[in-house]
Amino acid sequence: MKRLDVITIGRSSVDLYGAQIGGRLEDMASFNKYIGGSPTNMACGTARLGLKSALITRVGDEHMGRFIREKLVAEGVDVQGVVTDPERLTALVLLGVRDQEQFPLIFYRENCADMALCEDDIDPEFIASSRCVTVTGTHLSHPKTRAAVLKAVRLARETGAKTALDIDYRPNLWGLSGHGDGENRFIASDAVTKELQATLHLFDLIVGTEEEFHIAGGVTDTLEALENVRVVSNATLVCKRGPMGAVAFTDKVGKSLDDGISGPGFAVDVFNVLGAGDGFMSGLLKGWLSDEDWQTSLKYANACGAFAVSRHGCTPAYPSWDELQFFFDRGIKTPELRNDAELEQIHWSTNRTGEWPEMRVFAFDHRMQLEDLADELGVSRARIGLFKKLCLTAALEVGGNKQGYGVLCDPRLGRDALYAAAGTGLWIGRPVEQPGSRPLEVEIGTDFGSALAQWPVEHVVKVLCFYHPDDDAATKADQEETVLRLAQAARANGLELLLEIVSSKVGPCDQQTASSVIERFYEIGVYPDWWKLEPMKCDTAWKNACEAISHHDPYCRGIVVLGLEAPESELAASFEVAARHKLVKGFAVGRSIFASVARDWLSGTITDDAAITSMAKRYRALCDTWDAARKKSGGAA
Repeated sequence: MKRLDVITIGRSSVDLYGAQIGGRLEDMASFNKYIGGSPTNMACGTARLGLKSALITRVGDEHMGRFIREKLVAEGVDVQGVVTDPERLTALVLLGVRDQEQFPLIFYRENCADMALCEDDIDPEFIASSRCVTVTGTHLSHPKTRAAVLKAVRLARETGAKTALDIDYRPNLWGLSGHGDGENRFIASDAVTKELQATLHLFDLIVGTEEEFHIAGGVTDTLEALENVRVVSNATLVCKRGPMGAVAFTDKVGKSLDDGISGPGFAVDVFNVLGAGDGFMSGLLKGWLSDEDWQTSLKYANACGAFAVSRHGCTPAYPSWDELQFFFDRGIKTPELRNDAELEQIHWSTNRTGEWPEMRVFAFDHRMQLEDLADELGVSRARIGLFKKLCLTAALEVGGNKQGYGVLCDPRLGRDALYAAAGTGLWIGRPVEQPGSRPLEVEIGTDFGSALAQWPVEHVVKVLCFYHPDDDAATKADQEETVLRLAQAARANGLELLLEIVSSKVGPCDQQTASSVIERFYEIGVYPDWWKLEPMKCDTAWKNACEAISHHDPYCRGIVVLGLEAPESELAASFEVAARHKLVKGFAVGRSIFASVARDWLSGTITDDAAITSMAKRYRALCDTWDAARKKSGGAA
């Protein structure tokens, strides 16, 4: 048994996609940042479909190189073969969507890191650990990278692994046209044909568009080109035909492209063709390496390609396995897949990165309470920011580099602490509500989308809403509209949402209160990634809440329990009940940890170190209490 299913080899870049649609690349005003490069896209696309994938490439020793490496890890791709190049920069690509047929792009690849890939980067043991090695044509264009690719392919064949080639022909990456011609997909070249044909016998699977087989076969008649490829290779040939799907030839090439094996196609609206071939290849590899027949493998491939052309970006567009199965089971509701709310929710929730099976969150996003305390003690409110940095230090002292720890911190009073938390590995939640407001008001202005566009993607939008099922109609409508707009803005900006509900300060609560509120928000189209709920002492109340969430969103991240400044004994009792439920991931507690310490520190009776030590002790004790409750529950039902 080999530990990897597929290793892809070749290009890795940062794709800067124009956010504006329908104009020239010259007129793009902002860009979305994704990972890119065909082998990188395929590694992620296959990982999303459940294959154990890895990538061999080079990235720069800088921010963009680290971005690629971190995203690969987050997507579940093995990065053992990703080499950090100390001398060269990571490749960049600028791309845009002008219309349904024009997709301008510029490759920034002069002496880039991935083109320095060499034979020394190919580890025989690593190659031997995979069932398949997949390469793309670009890295056959230069003697140094070509040698590395061929070494990997030959080693794969020696160890019984399958080999695959995506021709991936980009004329300007073979030096046949200028920088401004990145969109061009075909220029005839005897030299390129000769270079390709010298390698085709090494592959078990060769995939390309009709134009790509034209360059591989040396003629512009597709059937003749396929015949020419067949002369030098026994590989299964898969020819992509755009909206007409794809065909596979396992043996002889027929008299017509229709003689090949085909799979069902999917009629969808074409929004962006960039990266569609890599999505197609991801689905094809999933079927091929799962020993599916070619009809099924092509079905996977066509569907993944359909997803890709329907969305913005390359890797971000590719489906998860659950999403793909849902799509097959339910079918197409609208050709514009990106506007299918049900499908997009599954796409979002099954492709989020990062795992948080346990959540131990130190919440110090409090503003009103700390401002009132500072005023009461007669000290400057400016000291609150310094105190929040001490809170962060305490959180890091307890959480360190361990998984499952986080903070809630605001940017108004706790800006320095919030910024310092970036990149620490902590889960970071950031509040937007105006403290104590009811009906709900927010601190980020009225244009939620523009405000959230300035947030780092690792920040989770947290909003507290004082909401009760018995609220009057006007209050309900007001608060629901605000939460819905906020949820839509968060999703549009790629940010997760934590919705905190407090009902007990509004009216009496029973076993149905929390679940009825949850039902209502799902009814109006709010799908939080996280819920933050009040501690409930009744097991039935927790069961009702969990069932409501699971019914509407089986992929929800989970629930965290808030504290409401309860003493440790009460928190322990509430944890014991909550921990019985798997969907409850942990807690987000603040004042129970910092309240008395804040009073002592602001009044000057304890030092910075004493404050950190005291809060770390309380936070650690609370974590131990939660862990004990979870252990007692047997790991949650």
